[in-house]
Formats: sequence, C-alpha cells, structure tokens
Amino acid sequence: MAATLTSCSGGGPDEDVTLKVVAADYGTGEADKSDTYWNGVAKSFEASHPGIKVQVTVLPWTDIDRKVSEMVASGHAPDIAQIGAYADYAKAGKLYSADQMLSIPTQANFLPKLADAGRVDRVQYGLPFVASTRLLFYNKDLFSQAGLTAPKTWGDIAADAAALKGRGVRYPFALPLGPEESQAETLQWVLSGGGGYTDDVGTYTIDSPENVRTFGWLKENLVDKGLTGPVAPRALNRAKAFEAFGKGQVGMLNGHPTLMEDAEKKGVHVGMVKLPGPNGPTKTSMGVADWIMGFKQNDHRVEIGKFFDFLFTDKNVIEFADTYDMLPVTDSASAAMEDDPQYKPLHQFLATLSSAEFYPFGKTSWAKASESIKENIGKAVDPGATPGLVLEHIAQEATAAEKAE
Repeated sequence: MAATLTSCSGGGPDEDVTLKVVAADYGTGEADKSDTYWNGVAKSFEASHPGIKVQVTVLPWTDIDRKVSEMVASGHAPDIAQIGAYADYAKAGKLYSADQMLSIPTQANFLPKLADAGRVDRVQYGLPFVASTRLLFYNKDLFSQAGLTAPKTWGDIAADAAALKGRGVRYPFALPLGPEESQAETLQWVLSGGGGYTDDVGTYTIDSPENVRTFGWLKENLVDKGLTGPVAPRALNRAKAFEAFGKGQVGMLNGHPTLMEDAEKKGVHVGMVKLPGPNGPTKTSMGVADWIMGFKQNDHRVEIGKFFDFLFTDKNVIEFADTYDMLPVTDSASAAMEDDPQYKPLHQFLATLSSAEFYPFGKTSWAKASESIKENIGKAVDPGATPGLVLEHIAQEATAAEKAE
C-alpha cells in the first residue's frame, strides 16, 4: 500500500477517489513496522467502501514532520497526516475541523481531555490518534532487598533513593533532563508540585513559584546529594535511562507502558505508582498524544470523513494500542480494554488518562517553547545553578514565541 509522496486530484463521478495517507512508524524494527497495521486498515476500508482507494506511506518519526511540512509547502499536501502536531496547519487554514469530517458518534467518542487538547481557538482540528500516560516505575527487587515500599511523597523518594545509593544502585533515581524528551520529564515534575506549563486561560507559567519550588527541591534533595546517578541530568536522555532500567541499574524513574513490557521481558520486576507530590500522590498525571488530521487541499472532505469513521472503530483503535503498548483515545475502546483481563498491565495507565494533563498542543508557539525546555531545563539542576533563573529564561523565550505568532 506504500505510495509515492505526490498529490492526487479528485476523480470524476465514475472514477475512484484515492486518499493519500502519511503515517508515522511506531515500530522498533522490521518485525513490528506500522505498515502492517495501516495496510490492513486500508484493505478492510476499501472492501467496505467501493469507490475510495487508500494509499499509505509510513515514515520514521525522525523524518515525518519535516516531510509533511515539505509536501504542504510544495502544494502536494496529503489528504491525511498522522504526525506529532497540528496547530500550525490549523492556524494556516489548511485543515478540516472535526465536525466537517466526522459523524457525530465518532466525534463524541473521543476522551474529553484529548478532544480539548485537539482544539485551536475552541475548534477541534487535531484528532487524537493514540495516547500514553506516565507513572513512576520502581524496581521491585531492589526495593525489596532494601526493605522499601513504594514512595508516596517527595520525601519518600529522597529517602528511598538514599537507601538505594547506600546499597550501590547505580541510578537511585534516574532523572533524564537531556534534550531527547526533557519537556515530558519536566511536565511530570511540575504537575506533581502543583504547577504546569500554562494557566487556565493558556498563558505560559513556566517560571511560576510552584515550578521554581519543584526544581529547587529536585536540585537540593536529589541531584546535589548524588542520588540521580553518574550521568548529569542535563546529559541523560530518556532512551539511556530506560536502557539502564532494563539492566536493573535504576531504582526509580518516570516511564510509560512500553517501558513496562520491555523491562519485564528483561527480567525486571516492575512496580508502578502515580508520581508522588510533596504531601502524597498527585491527582493528575502527564499525558502524551499523537495526532491525525485531514487536509483541505484535495477537496476530499467526505471521503476523509468516511475513512476516519472507520479508523476510529473499537477494533482498529484497540489493535493499534495493543500492538504498541499505547492507550486508546476513545471512550468505548478504553472501556473495552478496562473490561478485558488481557489488558490488565495497562489498567493503571488507563485509569490516569481521564485526568491527564497534556502539552499545550493548540498553541503554535509550543514547538519553540518545547525546544527551549529541551535545550535549557537540565541547566536548572546543575551544580551552583539557580533554578528560578533558568525557568525565567525559558519562560521569556516561550512568551516571545507566543507574541511572534
């Protein structure tokens, strides 16, 4: 079903319409490439929708956002793109809104938090394709050997990390604030401290007192005391932290469902809890979502809508989530997975999805703000650093990006 990256004009009344779909590859190798899923969906859709053909191009995450941007800029936009962000295209008037494409039952079935995260100026353009939440992972064997129980407060984290360090654990608490995905690690921590990236009206609050206190605590109680391991947080990326957890070298770290399965396969017995806050478990968790959207250029609104109505049936939503240890984005698929014992390992993550907080996806300035976080946040816990000054610098860059839009 792979297609060349060219546009396709609509056919006449007796001709098939061909939908061009560009999607991201979630696989880790040839055995689990996302082509298999998309080819199956396309074949099934075509069988039940005569007159509509579907051609899918699957691209790696390292290339897809750039490739789609180039296609749109050259006037060859795909009909459908499954990528990491939608706001720039929505602001430029290049996307159909959800209500222009979807049937009412399909649109109403998205989890409310995810539907909200897909809006620009109160109109939904981004359709959530797949989601994930984060929990605090801990190595049960290391905890048992040290006589520890799962942490419930920040104080517990610090005390447990100190005990693990005393037993020679390489990374008592792995804190990946390197540039790979530090915007995620940061959001988890600031949420646990009662802060966030924006306030209720969408204004950036990156240097809020709550966020400054959170990073002050991390620096003073974990980093300065040598409880985050041999690699400075600013130089530790998520992939390396996850790899070390799979080797049994990490006592605690924040993780997502894929890490759970990978670690268990390597013989690590995993415990999971909500990331503790100063006085107890946090009420919210961090959520991550990837998006799918329909472009206007080829005038295939009706056909795109039919494909989306098919794509978001429970069977297709659950199949993708199950294959890649992700979470479904619809109420009905979430309920089906919660009722099915075969998905028990994901139930803790599913339980946190309805209360999860997401990146401010609807802000076109978020891409630049996120880059500033990834580039700078690790400096906030460096020796001799003043966390508030680093957060203030990031906040200034985010605000400048917002004003420039």
